[in-house]
Amino acid sequence: MKNSIAIYGAYGHTGKFIVAELSRQGYDLILSGRDEQKLQLLKQQYPDSAVKAADISDAKTLDNAFSGTSIIINCAGPFLDTAEPIIQSALRLGIHYIDLSAEQKAVLDVFEQFTEQAKDKILIIPAAAFYGGLGDLLSTSLTQDWKETEEINIYIGLDSWHPTKGTRLTGDRNHYKRLTFKDKRLQELESNPPVKWDFKNPIGIKEVVTLPLSEIITISRHLNVNNINTYLSQNSLDDLRNADTPEPLPTDEKNRSSQHFCVEVVAKKDKTQRSITAFGQDIYAVTAPLVVETINRIVSGKIKKTGVTTIGEVFDATDFLQSLDEDDIVISAITETELN
Repeated sequence: MKNSIAIYGAYGHTGKFIVAELSRQGYDLILSGRDEQKLQLLKQQYPDSAVKAADISDAKTLDNAFSGTSIIINCAGPFLDTAEPIIQSALRLGIHYIDLSAEQKAVLDVFEQFTEQAKDKILIIPAAAFYGGLGDLLSTSLTQDWKETEEINIYIGLDSWHPTKGTRLTGDRNHYKRLTFKDKRLQELESNPPVKWDFKNPIGIKEVVTLPLSEIITISRHLNVNNINTYLSQNSLDDLRNADTPEPLPTDEKNRSSQHFCVEVVAKKDKTQRSITAFGQDIYAVTAPLVVETINRIVSGKIKKTGVTTIGEVFDATDFLQSLDEDDIVISAITETELN
């Protein structure tokens, strides 16, 4: 049972990356989602996997699909719609839950609705992905020996963004006001002018705008920090908002697109500033090693707690980052400077 993993939304763009990596590492897979035909097509690539179609509006089909597994990975957005019914199934069955949500409201809802229900029972980890999870890991590693942090700034630079259908659907569904974390509390985002940030090669200098995503929620839930800001390169946001921007196309043996990313986290305390950087290729593809390393650590018992949590809180963040393959993501050493 411990090696049987259910992937809901397995045939989606990011789901396929996760299925491929789990299969490579020898896990028994349950391919699940709403579309039986798409599941059967995916099974042709993974003949040893099982197919169990399920619908979020039918609790019995969800329980049937996930029964006998140890972990559910929810890859099917919008998570505003899918997270709650799948988590309810996980609680009924007593199995762990992970999702990939970049949606602030969806992640906040998970913490508010399920913290008491999941306590001392199962792990519920929302936003264990490029957005949400990676910034959380980097921030936690950067400040782990600080009792309190004045400010964490996360700069996300993409050389382009070819959004998937799922990304566009989520954008259409997510009409809630964005939240930032200021003076130790969540607040509605105020409009701020763009600034320049040097992401170094291959991204270079980009204009960035304040765009809080799910890492605002994940980080603020467990780090003692006064202010958190997230910035995204304007060019990638322009791509996302352009209806004519095509979906990502595979360019290598891992089916990654040619997109490159850089995430730099800068933390400040008193007169000390620290920074750490992550470079990689394809924001969708890099979610797979983050999720699969999460699975590996749950299966091997390397967890600090149960209940609703984040990958930065429940694991040793520095060790987690160091364990990632450099072909997937390159993590810099932490730099520290004294401010005037």
